[in-house]
Amino acid sequence: MPMTHDCCARSTTNHIVKYADDTTVVGLIRDNNDMDYREEVKHLVDWCRTNKLVLNVNKTKEIIVDFRKHKSSHAPLFINGTAVKIVSSTKFLGVQITDNITWSLHTGALVKRAQQRMHFLRRMKRAQLPPPILTTFYRGTIESLLTNSISVWTGACNASDGKSLQRVVRTAEKIIRTPLPPIQEIAKSRCLTRAQKICKDSSHPHQGLFSLLDSRKKFRSLRSRTSRFCNSLLPQVVRLLNAS
Repeated sequence: MPMTHDCCARSTTNHIVKYADDTTVVGLIRDNNDMDYREEVKHLVDWCRTNKLVLNVNKTKEIIVDFRKHKSSHAPLFINGTAVKIVSSTKFLGVQITDNITWSLHTGALVKRAQQRMHFLRRMKRAQLPPPILTTFYRGTIESLLTNSISVWTGACNASDGKSLQRVVRTAEKIIRTPLPPIQEIAKSRCLTRAQKICKDSSHPHQGLFSLLDSRKKFRSLRSRTSRFCNSLLPQVVRLLNAS
């Protein structure tokens, strides 16, 4: 049975990301030339047609990330004669991604869902369940939600987003009456673990970014002219490695 896993990107400026029955085409457009990107989408559509797979165009969305001061218009992308809807945000593997790469929408959704689950923690407390059981429930249903893919987005969160997340933790602490790990400490630990795995994995596409200085004790910092990249995962984990 054919799956989209067998369909690979044809251009070096494109990536095809697959997870279960979800497929995402990521294209880098330079100098307003989106020919390779459009050809990639056409190739995927043709491949699906040849292999008897049906693309749900109604569920297909396009998001454009463009930080230039003078943005050019983007012509609609058509699949099987239907224009793909352009959106300002989309959910990818449980993470809300916006076209300006900010995380207030994502963290706001996490806090809302966490507060809904806090209701059950309060009911368990009223049932006089002991703190170890309450802590286990919190770690499995609330903390796991707040920290899902946290290494990806935590570095670029603003102060307000961080306070909103930590406020949920403090509320849970008052209910359980026991200390709980802060969100930032969890994020730091997971980022460091991710960095160590990348350094040990010779097949990882980002391993080449982790280069040691001449002293062989510290890693070379990743520099950028924008704060967006400076606060993203890779520069952040390099700083954590150097501080550990």
